Amino acid sequence: MHTRSSAAPERHTAAVDADLFDRLTWRDTYAEAAGLRETAETLGERHEHAADLLADVFLAAYKVTPRLHERAEMTPSRLINHQVVAALLETPEFTALRRETAGDPYAAAMAVLAQAAALRRLLERSRDAREHAERAEQARHSADTAAQAMEQALEQAADATDHDAAPVTETAPAHAVQQAIEAAESAEAAARQALRNAERALAAAAPGIRTGARHAAAKAAAAVRQEAELMRAWGVGTGELERMPFDRRAQLAERLRTGRLARWAELIGRFRQMADGERAHKVEDTTGELVGVTLGDDLTRVIPSELANLGLPEMRAVFAARYAAGELMLYDSQGERTTGRGAVIACVDTSHSMYMEGPGGITREAWAKACALALLDQARHSGRDFVGILFSAADKLKIFRFPADRPAHTAQVLDFAETFLGGGTSYQTPLTAARELLEEEFDDAARTRGDIVMLTDDECDVTEEWMRGWNDAKRRLGFRVFGLAVGAPRAADTGSVLEALCDNLRAIEDLTDVHTARDLFRTI
Repeated sequence: MHTRSSAAPERHTAAVDADLFDRLTWRDTYAEAAGLRETAETLGERHEHAADLLADVFLAAYKVTPRLHERAEMTPSRLINHQVVAALLETPEFTALRRETAGDPYAAAMAVLAQAAALRRLLERSRDAREHAERAEQARHSADTAAQAMEQALEQAADATDHDAAPVTETAPAHAVQQAIEAAESAEAAARQALRNAERALAAAAPGIRTGARHAAAKAAAAVRQEAELMRAWGVGTGELERMPFDRRAQLAERLRTGRLARWAELIGRFRQMADGERAHKVEDTTGELVGVTLGDDLTRVIPSELANLGLPEMRAVFAARYAAGELMLYDSQGERTTGRGAVIACVDTSHSMYMEGPGGITREAWAKACALALLDQARHSGRDFVGILFSAADKLKIFRFPADRPAHTAQVLDFAETFLGGGTSYQTPLTAARELLEEEFDDAARTRGDIVMLTDDECDVTEEWMRGWNDAKRRLGFRVFGLAVGAPRAADTGSVLEALCDNLRAIEDLTDVHTARDLFRTI
């Protein structure tokens, strides 16, 4: 028995050259991502090999250095996939996209989904080329089948020759051989012609595919970049994302895109970036590195907001009184303070008036929450506990605690940022809660010198009895109070309750400018 003299060359169904690990990554991601499976089903209605196309687009985005198989090595029916992926890889937009997606299965999957509509249009516009490629595939299959039949006929003829003295040309097998050879040659010629027709159709479709691929890559790059910026703005680190299951990460991204403060991600990011820069700020003409604020009468180290009082005639007497009492707020440098500062507590007003918009359409709530999130970063960077207190009316309060020795989970941060209580405004309720937290901290860990930041847009009264208790606690625990009247300068007027409560008070009028609070991050 003779063996086959030749075999059809192996052809690839995947355009991107990928190893087993890459394929397993795609398989696992496809299994986890319902969106990918739904997209494959939808595209499959127009293109029989849509799942292979999605795998190729995914791998082109995921692999660090994607490489395509040669066109001649491809199964004809997958030539359209090869052409689409090749067009994508040629665009500068896809190169930019891969900076965000390389090595990240989730981001690569998001890139595929972002291109789904464009891929569907590409497949619809290249229908003629796809049909020619399918015919070339069928013709190639027929040619391979005919070649196998020819080999079988030759084997049968050879076997007959071994048992028959008559020449092979005079036997029945010889006739069968001749027919098989003719059929194989005819099928091969038809396959080659079908492939040439497919190549011509693909060439005709190429300009449209290149244009569509560029639009698809640009859209995907924008979507993936936007999500990456959203994650960074909210302080979600790369390491945390890599450890996060696919579905949970997708849910987080959806929440960030659609949550109450989604439109203010850019503002939140700017606040955090500003605060990060201020952390490393050093003050000139001081000994050592700035670590906070203290009280005293050294005019060379008075903080800017305190100096600003000299520019207001009605505040000069207050400045003079504080100077005489040694109670001006001064920059403090390394080596001048004892260690062990208390918690940072942000009291954020969430009464109805905080919905009001300022310049740039930014709401008072958005500015206050962005500032509070930057304070959370500040506390964690300094190894201090952070507490977010949301308040409105006297009976409405919600407390979010972020201990320094535990991770600040993104879901809890979002709950803090998105919670809005509504109603009126009460100072006593949140400040009493803040005082009690600092007292608890002092009793448990003997820590003093906490910082309370009051962010509000309203004015309200406190009782004299409450004020006496507040001042007693302030002296005993050594905490400082910073006030920010957000979008409501009258709340910071001389003689206001807020002024009496705070060591440092400022009015925030331009809600587009995050730098109006920058010295806050030099002192806390």
